Amino acid sequence: MKTKNISKNGDQLLAMLAALANPHRLRIMATLATGGRNYVSQLAREIGISRPLLHLHLQKLENAGLVTSQLELSRDGKALNYFEVSSFAVELTPAMIAEAAKSLTTDLEK
Repeated sequence: MKTKNISKNGDQLLAMLAALANPHRLRIMATLATGGRNYVSQLAREIGISRPLLHLHLQKLENAGLVTSQLELSRDGKALNYFEVSSFAVELTPAMIAEAAKSLTTDLEK
């Protein structure tokens, strides 16, 4: 898997950091990073959380561009949604944060 070095604008950086700012999502990322692609039911068993809760966390990670999903049919005809970590690298320096902050469009009042 080829690693993408991503230059983030402020909103993208904020979404990525928010997605990672949760212990369940960090465990999901770690499990996918070490174990490779997996489908929702198996991943839920490995992590020890319900499928609906896992799905919500996976959506947040996917929206932030940290994981990708692919729907596939199993041999017995069941639809399985497989997830895997998107390969990425983000350099996080004070200068990079200052540059990203200039492009924030997120309402600070929320």
